Amino acid sequence: MNTIKQYTLRICVLLLFVGVTSCNDDFVNTKPLDEVPDSDTWSDPALSEAFVLDIYNGFGQGGFDEQMQASLTDESLFTHSGRGINTITESRSNPVDQGWINYNYNWTDMYRRIRATNIALENLEDPLFDNQQVADRLVGEAHFLRAFYYHQLLRYYGAVPIVDKAYGLNDEDYLLPRNTYEECVNFIIADCDKAIDLLQGQPTATGRATDVTAMALKARMLVYAASDLHDIPTASANSATIGGYSNPEYLGYVSGDQNARWQKAKAAAKAVVDKNLGYKLNLTEPATPEEAMDNYLALSMGGGSAVADASAEIELILGRYFVDEKDEAGTWIGRANGPNGYHNWSGNTPTQNLVDDYEMIDGTQFDWSNPDHAAAPYENRDPRFYMTILYDGADWKPRTADVVGTDPYNQIQTGHYEVIGANGNVVVYDGVDTRNSSIEDWNGSYTGYTMRKFIDPDPAIVNQTDRQKVPFPMFKYTEAVLNYVEACIELGEDAEARTWLNKIRFRAGLPAVTESGEALMDRYRNERRIELAYEEHRFHDARRWMIAPTTLGEQVQTIDIFGELKPGANVETYGYNTDNYIYHYNVYNLDPGIENRQWLDKMYFISIHRDEMNRNDLLKQNPGYSE
Repeated sequence: MNTIKQYTLRICVLLLFVGVTSCNDDFVNTKPLDEVPDSDTWSDPALSEAFVLDIYNGFGQGGFDEQMQASLTDESLFTHSGRGINTITESRSNPVDQGWINYNYNWTDMYRRIRATNIALENLEDPLFDNQQVADRLVGEAHFLRAFYYHQLLRYYGAVPIVDKAYGLNDEDYLLPRNTYEECVNFIIADCDKAIDLLQGQPTATGRATDVTAMALKARMLVYAASDLHDIPTASANSATIGGYSNPEYLGYVSGDQNARWQKAKAAAKAVVDKNLGYKLNLTEPATPEEAMDNYLALSMGGGSAVADASAEIELILGRYFVDEKDEAGTWIGRANGPNGYHNWSGNTPTQNLVDDYEMIDGTQFDWSNPDHAAAPYENRDPRFYMTILYDGADWKPRTADVVGTDPYNQIQTGHYEVIGANGNVVVYDGVDTRNSSIEDWNGSYTGYTMRKFIDPDPAIVNQTDRQKVPFPMFKYTEAVLNYVEACIELGEDAEARTWLNKIRFRAGLPAVTESGEALMDRYRNERRIELAYEEHRFHDARRWMIAPTTLGEQVQTIDIFGELKPGANVETYGYNTDNYIYHYNVYNLDPGIENRQWLDKMYFISIHRDEMNRNDLLKQNPGYSE
């Protein structure tokens, strides 16, 4: 009897449960809890915005990866092996092993982001929500982002297939050939123009595109398009590899007027320049060296440091900002690049090649054959040198507790110095920022320098343990000014070019340039090299100017520094001091066992990866690579 009652009770409870749940649709709702359906995404302005914001993740860390693009160039040497850097710098890149390319700018990831922009554009063409202003802003941002990712593809690979729709599972054919270079440029410019139109007057937000951002991208793309590498008659005359390629239309313009292209580039750059967003570009004479160093520090910090002028943030047309909660690698740029004597990794170390290109404060060229220069190579240099590079004897942050006894003076030590040992004899002491250091010698610089630019000098930020807030400059006003200067020089408008180039030089504490023609172009190129160091321009600039054989292909030069005690000097704990020491500087080529740079013309364009070629038999490989 008790058993029957128990079964009866169970049946009644079950029937009651079924009766209740049968009236509740949630019981059979199979909507995933960790995904948002398309119908919800595009009918809700907040969800639509979240979708578009996610596309910005294609920026990665901006340029603040542990291995930086600078180390593909004559700006720096990457200290650590096995990262694919040498594959590029030694021209060993091929369709199977392309070497290191900024993680986010490879072919596959770019097209993944382009697909996302196409999805957004298709769904926001006729928005399902009522706020047209939000819809226009999101469409404008999507056009900018698509243009940006295509421009990255173009900078590395040359022409690519233009995909302007989101392919579905039922599409009959997914294969496309490469469009021409000219068609790709036109597509990017059209996207920029749409973004400019839709983003005008829209509210702005940190780290998101505006109409000026799209204008800056348009100007950059048109400057690239007008450059010698992409004028096929010019490029073919300078490179047999390009001249012998059967599809030059993938690499540049096979017809048309290069001057006309420079006119377009000039007009686009001037549109940005006219926005008057520059930081301290209104000087009529050179800033003092101290002011100039403060100016460049402020620009490098982008408003992210308490010790720099926050108003310099106006220069950032678009910055890649970082969020602590996401543990983003960009916040560790100091740890990745600071000196090993501070327990940092000395990752992307400035080369002597770069150091030698910084002018003297009077505007003359530094020259090792000049005895005064050679005796004191770090004195009276371009103020930007001191804010970009940590060199032997440079003042820096307080050392950590375990190192302060070795270096109580807080000065960079990248040399070897005589000191008085415990027994009263002269002994040689290896600086704490060398590869012979007692502090993490494996992280020591091979070049004798470490990077300072973008590393927050605030002593409250200890690089190896604390994050910093410095944004990476994706686009900034000074680049647009330099683009304008370049176009003016190419068009023979030297006076206008000098006017704007000297605005940058005055801010940097340097005298005006007076040259014309090719000499002015040489000064401009060096000015751009110095002003935009470590900002992901040099790799592309040297290639588009077709000067890569004598720049990117040069062997890395390093320096050895020896401090000889002067007679009577009694130094037991080393500190940089010319009263106690005679310093000897020896410049030499890097050991080829570390890196043996060479330039082959195939490197003007990165190969299309073998997997992409296998997936799409309509693709044609770039010159200099076997398919």
